[in-house]
Amino acid sequence: MQLQNRFRTGLHDARHDERGDVPGWVLITLMTAGLVMIIWGLAGPALSGIFEQAIDRVSGI
Repeated sequence: MQLQNRFRTGLHDARHDERGDVPGWVLITLMTAGLVMIIWGLAGPALSGIFEQAIDRVSGI
């Protein structure tokens, strides 16, 4: 019974905790955006060339 009470208390605390982890989510979002920008900057020209070649091949048929 004591374990069940602790579980209920834990669920109650988790549902009513309004603080959240905003700094963590902001950091993850900014790091992801930064990685996308770096990868896009490095791979963008190569991907554009591949896309143009593919369109030229399809258009030539």
